[in-house]
Amino acid sequence: MKTKNQAKVSMINPDAAGIDIGGSFHFVAVPEDRSTSPVRRFGSFTRDLHDLAKWLKGCHIKTVAMESTGIYWLQLFLVLEEYGFEVFLVNAQHVKNVSGRKTDVLDCQWIQQLHSYGLLSASFQPEDMIRTLRGYMRHRKNLPQAYSTQILHMQKAFEQLNIKLHNVITDITGKSGQLIINAILDGERDPERLASLAVGRVKASKEEIVLSLEGTRKVEPLFELRQSYELNLIYKQKITDCDTQIQKHMEELAGENGTGKCQEIPRRVYSKNRFSFNATPYLADIVGVDLTGIFGISEVCAMEIVSEVGVDMSKWPSERQFTSWLNLCPHNRISGGKLLKNKKKKSKNKAGQAFRMAAFALQRSDHYLGAFYRRMKSKGGALFATKATARKLAVIFYHMVGSQLEFNPISLEEYEKSHADRKLTYLKRQASKLGLELMPAGDS
Repeated sequence: MKTKNQAKVSMINPDAAGIDIGGSFHFVAVPEDRSTSPVRRFGSFTRDLHDLAKWLKGCHIKTVAMESTGIYWLQLFLVLEEYGFEVFLVNAQHVKNVSGRKTDVLDCQWIQQLHSYGLLSASFQPEDMIRTLRGYMRHRKNLPQAYSTQILHMQKAFEQLNIKLHNVITDITGKSGQLIINAILDGERDPERLASLAVGRVKASKEEIVLSLEGTRKVEPLFELRQSYELNLIYKQKITDCDTQIQKHMEELAGENGTGKCQEIPRRVYSKNRFSFNATPYLADIVGVDLTGIFGISEVCAMEIVSEVGVDMSKWPSERQFTSWLNLCPHNRISGGKLLKNKKKKSKNKAGQAFRMAAFALQRSDHYLGAFYRRMKSKGGALFATKATARKLAVIFYHMVGSQLEFNPISLEEYEKSHADRKLTYLKRQASKLGLELMPAGDS
């Protein structure tokens, strides 16, 4: 009598539950032997979330898996962590729908079944203090976007008034621009008097400024200019208020998780979007190294990255896992030893985007990373070079934070020599395959 050897999947998490997240309600599934109703529906109000956690406690559940649906998962995630559950936040792309008709009840049961057999992996989530910093930084990133929108509206109003101020002054929100705009809104129309308000490093001559200020006196563009300018000032003040809140949180974070190395470190990169305070010492105290020493990484960029990934690099076993999580490496699909496709993975990793922005700023830099960017650009184009350089920056960040090493770059001459040696070695190997031998140009 013949028997078949059937492979059995062992149950790893017998005390597992699955939750299908929604905006108005959540469906929760537990093992069938834990409750007479193994699938229940709960609302999304705060009281409902606590009732959900108490019901899971009564069912003797220890670990819970849920999909990362929009932002609806956040409060339930925090409540379940408060009750002591091990919470797995799962990428929705990793949870395939059960075959057949799709319903919320089937989804939560499918998630519970996958989690009970250990087939789901939890998405990265930073600790609570870093998560708070992430909330502040994401909000601050939105404020300059609204701020710049009002500047565009101001330029549009100037065009309708035929005032070409933005053609002769680079930044109309600078000191000279604000003085001129305030005078226009106060009723001043004489181009000579308006031009005399231009101070500082304005490259245009006074005659050019006078010609640019000879416009019309339409009422509706002036009204739009006033509204946009007032909103611009409001957003500017809100950015300052947000910086104050970030500074308070950084002081608290440095007091709780600091290394005691806080010292007055000057800013290396002065950008228009910089903080209203010097954040470099706080970053050095929390991380243990000065991240702004990396080429292209300003304090705002470093703060964005730290707020997304935290300071514990042990969450990623190696630099490969780290760059893969950042979506800065090829997404190759290989089967049978053949590359099926290397289509770019759709992922909006904010830390990876910050590394890309830093890499893009290096294309004209006079150091080895700038030379690397230009070499990659000649090989595969601007997007290819930006991603490759961003990966290089991410690897530097990983080793600096993980091993507590300061940034120690090689010189441009050393990098060029190393690249030339590798190229020569490659050419010698190719010539050897063809039965040839390379000779110096002067030898006969």
